[in-house]
Amino acid sequence: MKFEEIIVNYLGLIFQLLAIIVITSGIVKAFIIFVKDALLKKDSKEAIEESRLEIGHSFSLGLAILIGSSILKTTVAPSWNDIGQLAAIIGIRTLLNYFLRKDIKGGDEK
Repeated sequence: MKFEEIIVNYLGLIFQLLAIIVITSGIVKAFIIFVKDALLKKDSKEAIEESRLEIGHSFSLGLAILIGSSILKTTVAPSWNDIGQLAAIIGIRTLLNYFLRKDIKGGDEK
């Protein structure tokens, strides 16, 4: 394995770990927001909406980081199979991110 491939593989793993941290922290924060709001405000609908927005933001950022990681890993000696898999991954993640952002914007307007 070439030096560039080793560096790119390590960077890809670091970015994947960063995405896991972002998504996990968003889940924990959303849960804390929900519990706090549900206990103090007595309006579970508002608590759910606020926690959904929080988790949506973290999922969106996490997906963006994962897309960048996938692109980075494919830059070093890609095969046509790797490029096809990358296109599918980016397409799915971009579609998920689009609908997450749309849902977040809908929640922000309320």
